Amino acid sequence: MYKIIRKEMLAANVLKMAIEAPDIARKRKAGQFVMLKIDRDGERIPLTIADADPTAGTVTIVAQVVGMTTARLSKMQAGDALSDFVGPLGKPTHIDKFGHVVGIGGGIGIAPLHPIAQAMKAAGNKVTSIIGARNRSLLIMGKEMERASDRVVVVTDDGSYGTKGFVTDALKTLYESREKIDLVVAIGPPIMMKMVVKLTKELGLPTLVSLNTIMIDGTGMCGGCRVTVGGETKFVCVDGPEFDGHQVDFDEMMRRLKMYDNQEKESISRLQESPHACQIEIRR
Repeated sequence: MYKIIRKEMLAANVLKMAIEAPDIARKRKAGQFVMLKIDRDGERIPLTIADADPTAGTVTIVAQVVGMTTARLSKMQAGDALSDFVGPLGKPTHIDKFGHVVGIGGGIGIAPLHPIAQAMKAAGNKVTSIIGARNRSLLIMGKEMERASDRVVVVTDDGSYGTKGFVTDALKTLYESREKIDLVVAIGPPIMMKMVVKLTKELGLPTLVSLNTIMIDGTGMCGGCRVTVGGETKFVCVDGPEFDGHQVDFDEMMRRLKMYDNQEKESISRLQESPHACQIEIRR
């Protein structure tokens, strides 16, 4: 069993938990993820490692409530325990001294960007982090990103905090300031990553993206997480989760992500109709 040490809500339907998992805390590297199950009969879900404390033996995860498992997870408290917590999985981010690394995090994607920014800065890079959300209430981990970066640029769709606009607007402004950019790392909703990649391709900027696809076992056996990268089939769980963004077929990936929308809505309806129902607002 994996004990929940701390829990807090970062924003509407966004939770942060520190899980007691000393082996994973010691071994994890930036860009990796875990697979968890709440109980023996629960489904497996992948969650990126947002942080870890090897001394305390804890791994920090951040999750958005979008399905039955994350809804149940949001109702758990410190002192409760998960039945399964497996990792670290996936290939770590390639960390090197590139020069100026621009990290772009949209919404919940700010969480997996955090350890990458930490590692890039520790490797001697200048790190600029562009973080964005629809509005101020949905921005997460601002203080953590400030500590992990040399500079943080905040944008919101409605202008309620930072600059009004999208992360692509902030990236274009940075590029037009003639500041050299050596690498872009983008993590967030698929449509956001698609738009970032479209821009960086035009600007000639190498770009990594971290993909969060449908995933079942996390070990490459089921094939549920397959994506097309450079015309070849790749498995996000073992070949990724990071890929050259210019090579990813985002349209195909987004179609596959919608395959089980109806079943997800049905499971949420059953949960809300149960005696211990929790009210959940689905966010896409």
